Formats: sequence, C-alpha cells, structure tokens
Amino acid sequence: MTTHAALPGLPQPFGDAYRADPHAVFAALRAEAPVHRVQLPDGSHAWLVTREADVRAGLADPRLSVDKRHADAGYRGFSLPPALDANLLNLDGADHLRLRRLVSKAFTPRRVAALRPRIERAAEELAGGLAERIAAEGRADLVAGFAAVLPLTVIGDLFAVPEADRVRFSGLAGRMLTPRRPQDVAEAVAGLHRLLVDLVAVRRADPGDDLLSALIAARDEEDRLSEDELVSLAFLILLAGSENTEAVISGGVLTLLRHPEHLAAVRRDPALLPGVVEELLRHVHPNQTAIRRFPTEPLRIGGVTVPAGETVLLCLSSAHRDPARYPDADRFDPARADTGHLALGHGVHYCLGAPLARLELEVAFAVLLHRLHGLALAVPVEELTWDTTFRSHALRELPVTGADGAVPGTA
Repeated sequence: MTTHAALPGLPQPFGDAYRADPHAVFAALRAEAPVHRVQLPDGSHAWLVTREADVRAGLADPRLSVDKRHADAGYRGFSLPPALDANLLNLDGADHLRLRRLVSKAFTPRRVAALRPRIERAAEELAGGLAERIAAEGRADLVAGFAAVLPLTVIGDLFAVPEADRVRFSGLAGRMLTPRRPQDVAEAVAGLHRLLVDLVAVRRADPGDDLLSALIAARDEEDRLSEDELVSLAFLILLAGSENTEAVISGGVLTLLRHPEHLAAVRRDPALLPGVVEELLRHVHPNQTAIRRFPTEPLRIGGVTVPAGETVLLCLSSAHRDPARYPDADRFDPARADTGHLALGHGVHYCLGAPLARLELEVAFAVLLHRLHGLALAVPVEELTWDTTFRSHALRELPVTGADGAVPGTA
C-alpha cells in the first residue's frame, strides 16, 4: 500500500497546499503516486485515482460500485436519510436502469430544445438586472446575480417549484456542500428532507404537467418507484441541475475575461460557443472527484491493488489536466481537438441532464456577452475567493463591472 510516509515529498491532498492550488497537487500525484491512499478531512480514507486513463476506465468499470452496501470502510458520502439516499448515484444494475428510464424522457434532445425560449428569457432578465446593479453601484456579483439563479430557475420550472422554495433549496444545498460550521451539514440535510417531502405532498394534492407530478404519478398509479426513491430523485435532479452549472458559468466567465482573445473571438462569431462550452467543461468544471465508488472485488488500478470494499475517488479535475491525454492541458483552448472530457460522466452513470446543461451554458454565455459589452472583473484575480473542498472547487463570488478597459490582474 502506498502511503504518505513512503512519499514524504508529496503535498498533502486536501491540505493547505491543495486549497491554494489544487491543480498543482494533482499534478504531483499524477507524476509520483497516481493511485494514492489519502486521508480525507473527516479522518476517513480513500484511494485517489488521478491519471485520465485510469479515471476514464474506472468510471465505466462495473466492478466499481456506487452502492454503499459494497462499502466496508472509509468515506461513504453524505449521511442522508433514506428519503434522500435512494437515488441514481447510489444504485447500480436493474434499479439504476429502472429509475434512469423514468427520468430520461424529461431530458431528450427534443424536450430540452423546447426549453430554449424560457432559458433565454430568464437569462435576459438576469443579465438586465446585473446591468442595472452595475449602473447603480458600479459593480455586481455575477454569482449571486446570475450564475446561481439561472440553473435554479430552469430546474425549478421543470419541477414547478415555488420561488420561495427555490431560494430555500439553494441556501440549504450550499450549506450542505460547503459547510461553514460543524452542524451545517446535518441541519441542511434535515431542511432539504423536509422541503422535498412537503413539496411532494403539495404536488400530489394538486398535480400539474411538470416533471415532479409525472414522477408522483409513476409512484402512485404505476408503482414503478418507492416513496423514498421519488423524494431522492427530486433531491438529485434539483441538486445536480443547479450546483455544477452555476460553477461552470461563473468559472467560465472568469476564464473568458482572463483570455480576452477568446472572448473577442466568440463575440465576433457566436457559432464558436459550443466549442467554448466543451473546453470550459474540461477546464473549470467544479467537481474534483466523481461520486465515491467501492470495488466489489480486489481491483487492480494503475498498477495498484485496491481491496474490495474500500473507497475509490476518481479524480475528474486531475484527469482533465493530464498531459498524457490533453497536450498543454493547463491551457484554455476552445479549438482543442480532443473534446472527450469527463465533466458529465462516462459509462452507465453519464449525466442524464447533459443536453440541458450544455444548452444552459451556451445561452448563459451568449446572453452575458451580448448584453454586457464592457464586462470586466471589478477586483484583481488574486482577491477572488473560492470554496475548495475535496469534492468541489468553485468561485464564491465574482465581482464584475461593466466598464471598458483592461481586466484587473491580467496583463
């Protein structure tokens, strides 16, 4: 077994060096210990897999199960009540396929394309509000005023979630994923559980043509899923449909502002946007690791044998910066020939909402770049704050201005 003691020169994953520059830590691990047993912030242990080829293979390997019943020790993920835990990220095989089929009809390319006018209207309204705040105050936070709101608006519309509940869900999800106090996770989970149970009860009493009503009908009329599976699906779709898209929008805007040549190119030719979005998904996607997995048998990964039942974390962020797969991997390059990133998954757990995520991102950048011609950072890059955990790396705020001129912190 490879340990930190055997490799004293390596930076400690998830310590101070990691919070300062996670990509540098992953680069060191790829070179020296690509499959490495690490200690997580909660004191548990996991095997961190950092090379792209091993990560890609692991995502598609059925012997790496997401089902917690195969876990003997180590990190198991959030401690969730059954009504939030019976979701696609904890299920393999027939149960996973059954639930996936129930939801997949909501995310077909045709249905997603039909959402474009609503997404464009929402993006235009938010961009207009951002411009008004900049005009009145000289600056605005693009995260709070746009990136955090647009995805929640879209996914909230799919579920017909009342506006007040959307705001509450966003706040609770933030406390769960980036806790500031030890009690935040437990309190946020309890709040999310109550919110979703209440939402199901309201929609059951007064169904509509939204996705949640369809899932309730599948539960009540067709007996195709349990009550816990119903609430868990709602939890997963709302969470996955908001958090990651928010981070790619904010991280993507920052990246474009720091690369004015690409910003100017996509403004001149919006047809470049799909390529920009794919490169941003590789370059700034917030997920550091995929959902934890557990070998169902002793498994050889990157030349290291990982015992059955231990926790494996497949490091997406490291894979996306692996020069063995992506030449000059740290460089943002929308013309990159290899667009085969792992940001939306790989294998049977590939993201159901991938078409919707891509559409939201394309619309978000198109609207922002069209409406805010003088968009620029309002503070130097060094003053930006990040929420960095072993799960995620995302901007906390992105202060912007509409003034023309150079971007602070870039030369």
